[in-house]
Amino acid sequence: MLLYKQKPKETKGDNMMLISISVVGSTGPFRFVVNKKELVAAVLQRALKSYARLGRLPVLGSDLKEFVLYCSTAAGVDALSPWETIGSRGAVNNFILCKKPPTTQPLPLAAASDKKKSLIKGWINKSFNLNIYSH
Repeated sequence: MLLYKQKPKETKGDNMMLISISVVGSTGPFRFVVNKKELVAAVLQRALKSYARLGRLPVLGSDLKEFVLYCSTAAGVDALSPWETIGSRGAVNNFILCKKPPTTQPLPLAAASDKKKSLIKGWINKSFNLNIYSH
Protein backbone atom coordinates (compact mmCIF):
# COMPACT_ATOMS: atom_id res chain seq x y z
CA MET A 1 0.00 0.00 0.00
CA LEU A 2 1.49 3.30 -1.07
CA LEU A 3 0.67 6.51 0.66
CA TYR A 4 0.70 9.63 -1.39
CA LYS A 5 1.23 12.99 0.15
CA GLN A 6 -1.32 15.39 -1.07
CA LYS A 7 0.01 18.74 -2.10
CA PRO A 8 -1.53 21.38 0.13
CA LYS A 9 -3.89 23.61 -1.75
CA GLU A 10 -3.02 27.25 -1.78
CA THR A 11 -5.80 29.09 -0.07
CA LYS A 12 -6.60 32.74 -0.02
CA GLY A 13 -5.40 32.93 3.60
CA ASP A 14 -1.83 32.10 2.57
CA ASN A 15 -1.43 35.59 1.12
CA MET A 16 -2.78 37.31 4.19
CA MET A 17 -0.73 38.63 7.10
CA LEU A 18 -1.43 40.44 10.33
CA ILE A 19 0.55 43.65 10.58
CA SER A 20 1.15 45.89 13.55
CA ILE A 21 1.63 49.62 12.99
CA SER A 22 3.00 51.93 15.66
CA VAL A 23 2.47 55.67 15.28
CA VAL A 24 5.05 58.05 16.70
CA GLY A 25 3.46 59.82 19.68
CA SER A 26 0.55 57.39 20.02
CA THR A 27 -0.19 55.08 22.94
CA GLY A 28 0.46 51.80 21.19
CA PRO A 29 0.26 49.85 17.95
CA PHE A 30 -2.89 48.94 16.11
CA ARG A 31 -3.29 45.82 14.01
CA PHE A 32 -5.14 44.72 10.92
CA VAL A 33 -4.94 42.05 8.23
CA VAL A 34 -3.57 42.83 4.78
CA ASN A 35 -2.76 40.93 1.62
CA LYS A 36 0.99 40.41 1.16
CA LYS A 37 0.68 41.60 -2.45
CA GLU A 38 -0.99 44.88 -1.45
CA LEU A 39 0.94 48.07 -2.22
CA VAL A 40 2.40 50.10 0.65
CA ALA A 41 0.37 53.12 -0.48
CA ALA A 42 -2.87 51.15 -0.08
CA VAL A 43 -1.77 49.92 3.35
CA LEU A 44 -0.94 53.51 4.37
CA GLN A 45 -4.39 54.63 3.30
CA ARG A 46 -6.07 51.83 5.28
CA ALA A 47 -3.86 52.55 8.29
CA LEU A 48 -4.77 56.25 8.32
CA LYS A 49 -8.49 55.43 8.01
CA SER A 50 -8.30 52.81 10.77
CA TYR A 51 -6.35 55.14 13.02
CA ALA A 52 -8.92 57.92 12.56
CA ARG A 53 -11.83 55.51 13.02
CA LEU A 54 -10.35 54.37 16.33
CA GLY A 55 -10.19 57.98 17.51
CA ARG A 56 -6.53 57.73 18.43
CA LEU A 57 -4.31 60.66 19.28
CA PRO A 58 -2.43 62.54 17.94
CA VAL A 59 -4.75 63.32 15.02
CA LEU A 60 -2.85 62.56 11.83
CA GLY A 61 -4.95 63.60 8.85
CA SER A 62 -5.50 61.64 5.67
CA ASP A 63 -2.97 62.91 3.11
CA LEU A 64 -0.80 59.97 2.08
CA LYS A 65 1.94 62.27 0.81
CA GLU A 66 2.67 63.45 4.36
CA PHE A 67 3.51 59.99 5.76
CA VAL A 68 6.11 57.26 5.42
CA LEU A 69 6.13 53.67 6.61
CA TYR A 70 9.25 52.05 8.07
CA CYS A 71 9.99 48.44 8.97
CA SER A 72 10.60 48.45 12.71
CA THR A 73 12.86 45.39 12.65
CA ALA A 74 14.87 46.16 9.51
CA ALA A 75 18.49 47.16 9.86
CA GLY A 76 18.16 49.90 7.25
CA VAL A 77 16.58 53.24 7.88
CA ASP A 78 14.98 53.58 4.46
CA ALA A 79 11.26 54.14 4.28
CA LEU A 80 9.18 51.70 2.28
CA SER A 81 8.40 52.86 -1.23
CA PRO A 82 4.68 53.42 -1.81
CA TRP A 83 4.93 51.24 -4.95
CA GLU A 84 6.41 48.12 -3.36
CA THR A 85 4.29 45.38 -1.88
CA ILE A 86 3.89 45.17 1.87
CA GLY A 87 5.14 41.56 1.85
CA SER A 88 8.30 42.36 -0.12
CA ARG A 89 10.43 42.55 3.02
CA GLY A 90 9.77 38.93 3.95
CA ALA A 91 8.28 37.99 7.29
CA VAL A 92 8.32 41.55 8.62
CA ASN A 93 4.99 42.47 10.16
CA ASN A 94 5.88 45.34 12.52
CA PHE A 95 5.91 48.82 11.03
CA ILE A 96 6.26 52.42 12.19
CA LEU A 97 4.16 55.20 10.68
CA CYS A 98 5.77 58.66 10.74
CA LYS A 99 5.03 62.07 9.32
CA LYS A 100 7.54 63.22 6.73
CA PRO A 101 9.76 66.02 7.99
CA PRO A 102 8.73 69.41 6.60
CA THR A 103 10.79 70.59 3.68
CA THR A 104 12.20 74.08 3.92
CA GLN A 105 11.70 76.08 0.77
CA PRO A 106 14.14 78.86 -0.06
CA LEU A 107 12.76 82.38 0.00
CA PRO A 108 12.39 84.16 -3.32
CA LEU A 109 15.35 86.40 -4.09
CA ALA A 110 13.42 89.65 -3.56
CA ALA A 111 12.03 88.48 -0.21
CA ALA A 112 15.48 87.34 0.91
CA SER A 113 17.05 90.71 0.10
CA ASP A 114 14.19 92.58 1.85
CA LYS A 115 14.65 90.39 4.92
CA LYS A 116 18.39 91.02 4.87
CA LYS A 117 17.82 94.79 4.67
CA SER A 118 15.42 94.76 7.61
CA LEU A 119 17.89 92.72 9.68
CA ILE A 120 20.68 95.18 8.92
CA LYS A 121 18.45 98.16 9.80
CA GLY A 122 17.47 96.48 13.06
CA TRP A 123 21.09 95.83 13.95
CA ILE A 124 22.04 99.45 13.16
CA ASN A 125 19.12 100.77 15.21
CA LYS A 126 20.14 98.62 18.18
CA SER A 127 23.84 99.36 17.87
CA PHE A 128 23.67 103.10 17.52
CA ASN A 129 20.32 103.64 19.13
CA LEU A 130 19.20 105.42 15.95
CA ASN A 131 15.90 105.36 14.19
CA ILE A 132 16.40 104.75 10.49
CA TYR A 133 13.29 104.79 8.39
CA SER A 134 12.94 103.70 4.80
CA HIS A 135 10.56 105.44 2.46
